[in-house]
Amino acid sequence: MNSRTMKDAQPCPVARSVDVVGDRWSLLIVRDAFDGVGRFSDFQRSLGVARNILSDRLRRLVDAGILATRPAARGSAYQEYVLTEQGKSLFPVVVALRQWGERHLFADGERHSELVDKRTGQPLHAMAPRAMDGQVVSPEDTEVRKRS
Repeated sequence: MNSRTMKDAQPCPVARSVDVVGDRWSLLIVRDAFDGVGRFSDFQRSLGVARNILSDRLRRLVDAGILATRPAARGSAYQEYVLTEQGKSLFPVVVALRQWGERHLFADGERHSELVDKRTGQPLHAMAPRAMDGQVVSPEDTEVRKRS
């Protein structure tokens, strides 16, 4: 069974998502793309990843429809990578991971980067799952139902 067939056989949306963006480099590439990185050399400089690994992850993200390639600006012969609408819809995932890391992986007062709203300069409100009526829900408030 090839990786595409295995992915399609997974009935869990979390498992399918992890198959596409669940490794370290893929998520960091998406993070950098949100920060405006688009050229191969800029991804490599930012991430410090080996060229072959970066090339593989970029290809996978393009194949998955998360990134697209386009000619770089100013008539350059180079290509750049840009987030597609599907890729842009990963923003809440990246923000949630960032906020979880800020909350649990840094000591009090330890320096780290912070994501802020450009309009106000203020940090974003903590993300939380909400029910259709707007109420915050916890794991105890939810259940998984299989769809046929």
